[in-house]
Amino acid sequence: MASMKNPLRINASGVPKPTGLYDPKNDHDSCGVGFIARIDGVSLHAVVEQGIRILVNLEHRGALGGDKSTGDGAGLLIEIPDTFFRQVCPGDGLYLPPRGEYAAGMVFLPIDETLAVRCSGALEQIAAAEGCPVLGWREVPVDPSFLGDLSGSTRPRIRQLFLGRGTHEGEAFERKLYVIRRLAEKKVASWHDVDASQFYISSLSSRTIVYKGLLTGSQLRCSTRT
Repeated sequence: MASMKNPLRINASGVPKPTGLYDPKNDHDSCGVGFIARIDGVSLHAVVEQGIRILVNLEHRGALGGDKSTGDGAGLLIEIPDTFFRQVCPGDGLYLPPRGEYAAGMVFLPIDETLAVRCSGALEQIAAAEGCPVLGWREVPVDPSFLGDLSGSTRPRIRQLFLGRGTHEGEAFERKLYVIRRLAEKKVASWHDVDASQFYISSLSSRTIVYKGLLTGSQLRCSTRT
C-alpha cells in the first residue's frame, strides 16, 4: 500500500508507477529542437554557447515544476570533445586511443553506490561480451546547488564510460554501441528486486555525446562548465 508521504508511489527517477487510470507508458514527449553548426567543421566553444542560447530561447516550449526551478528537460548533442577528454581523463588514470577508436558514454547511475556498482558492472559485462573492451570510467563534476526540489531529489550519479572499438570499424562500431546500450537498458529493467530507475544511458557513441538533465535552458549553462 502506498504511504501518505508517497501516494503516487514515485520511483527513484521521479516517475509515478501505474496508479488507477494513469500509466507512465502512455506519456509522450513534445520537444523543441534547435540546430547550429559551422560549415567548415571547426570545433569551437562559441558553437556550444550559441547552442545554449537556442535552448534559452526555447524555454517557452518547456514546462516548469511547482518549485519553478525544475525543468522538463534540456540538453546538448555535440561532437565528442576529444581534446578536452585528453586533458581531463588522465586524472582518472584513463588514457584514450586515437579519435574514432573509442566511444564515450554518458551514463546516469543510481545515487545508491551499491546499486550503481551493480548497474555499471552489468554494462561493462555486456560491452566486453560484445567485443568492445572497457577503457575506464570518468567521474563527471556536478554542481547540484541550482537544482529545484524535484530535480535535486531525483538526480542520478553521472559517470562517463569509455569503450575501445575492438575489431569494429566505422558504422559497424556505431551499430555495436547501440546494441550494447539497448542490451544494458533491458538487462537493468529486468531487475525486479531493486529500484534501478535512475539508470539511463544518455548517449553511447564514437562521434557524439549528450549532456542533458531535468533542467531549464538557463540552468544548462551552469551544468556545462566542466
